[in-house]
Amino acid sequence: MFKHFGGSLLFTLAGLLLGAWYGWELTGTLDGMLGIVWICAVLAVLEVSLSFDNAAVNASVLKDMSPIWQQRFLTWGIAIAVFGMRIVFPLVIVMVAAQLGPVEAVNLALNSPAEYQRIVSDAHIGLMGFGGAFLGMVGLKYFFDSEKEVDWIAAIERPLSKVAEIEAIAIGLVLAAIWGTSTMLADADALTFITAAIAGLLVYLAVEIVNHLLEPPTPTTGDVAKAGFGAFLYLEVLDASFSFDGVIGAFALTNNLIIIAIGLGIGAMFVRSMTIFLVRKGTMSEYRYLEHGAFYAIMALAIIMFINTFAHIPEVITGLIGAVLIGLAFWSSVRWNKSNPDGTPEDALA
Repeated sequence: MFKHFGGSLLFTLAGLLLGAWYGWELTGTLDGMLGIVWICAVLAVLEVSLSFDNAAVNASVLKDMSPIWQQRFLTWGIAIAVFGMRIVFPLVIVMVAAQLGPVEAVNLALNSPAEYQRIVSDAHIGLMGFGGAFLGMVGLKYFFDSEKEVDWIAAIERPLSKVAEIEAIAIGLVLAAIWGTSTMLADADALTFITAAIAGLLVYLAVEIVNHLLEPPTPTTGDVAKAGFGAFLYLEVLDASFSFDGVIGAFALTNNLIIIAIGLGIGAMFVRSMTIFLVRKGTMSEYRYLEHGAFYAIMALAIIMFINTFAHIPEVITGLIGAVLIGLAFWSSVRWNKSNPDGTPEDALA
């Protein structure tokens, strides 16, 4: 266990020590220092609870990648996840929204945290639109698959598999959801939402095109490396979409960029470790419905993101829904393994 989570535990210790030092420098009191350490810990737990389904989906992609690309995902990917999405991305939002340069955006985040929070929070509708559309396409692609051999909830999944050959059906459903959600918003917010959601849809299609171009039918050694890069790119965009909720939700506890980065960074590190653990232990293969549960959780998160544009759903509810879906899938997998020791095909929920 320490082999897989040792790095995350050391990162957690370093992060909490950094939080303690920063808390002392910021407040000069023991209570203030402990308060900031506590917020960092809560943010880490929030990130893990919101992103467990992310780890399961990552594992379903990562298990087919070579060991070297798995390791690159854990090393390069964590740098992108922590520094890119938890620090740079919120600053980019402020730069675009307030038309500021990088230095001015950093100064605003450090010296005017309330204004920084307001600007990032105002971008909430656009973030939910982008993330909801991208994750919606990821989830629908999994279920609209005519070659999918295993069904968990057959009453839902079999009809979807039967119509999977219809061109662009997933895109049509996402566009319908975008239009339906936009009707619940004021005109200005609706335009922002539609623009961001279509951007999420286009980014998904762009990543799919890159993956297709980098995966020739008869791969050579160089082609395998390219295909690994394509999957790596897909996982990073997927992680970015998952992280929107965590970044926005963090402002419910603090508007301090450094504290947010420490707390969410710790959580992101554990998500990476969980992903590698699931792959190395063969968990996704051993428990046949676990992958299904993860993609149901993705669809639930996409729907929640759309709903969040006009009605707030607490982050704890979002995390619980994903955990319950994956837990049910795990339970169904255990039952199937016990009743089918020889691997006889049988759907869990016909």
